Amino acid sequence: MAFQNKNLSVIAYANGFTLWHYKANETLATITASGYFSSVHTLMNTGDIMLINGSNGTTIKSIAVADGVVTVASLS
Repeated sequence: MAFQNKNLSVIAYANGFTLWHYKANETLATITASGYFSSVHTLMNTGDIMLINGSNGTTIKSIAVADGVVTVASLS
């Protein structure tokens, strides 16, 4: 299944930072693959954080946006 905008929501927004939430009936590997969120790259900024609920668990990731491609990575 592909990204679905209806499953994405904003939890908090302040000073150019957004805390996102995404829930889908897909594995975390699928959801966290590079480019999964690229269709909404104009909404996201590098440094945003996303809580992700997938079919096999929950994770928290940081967001990076470059050249229209959204990638998520572990928090450092």
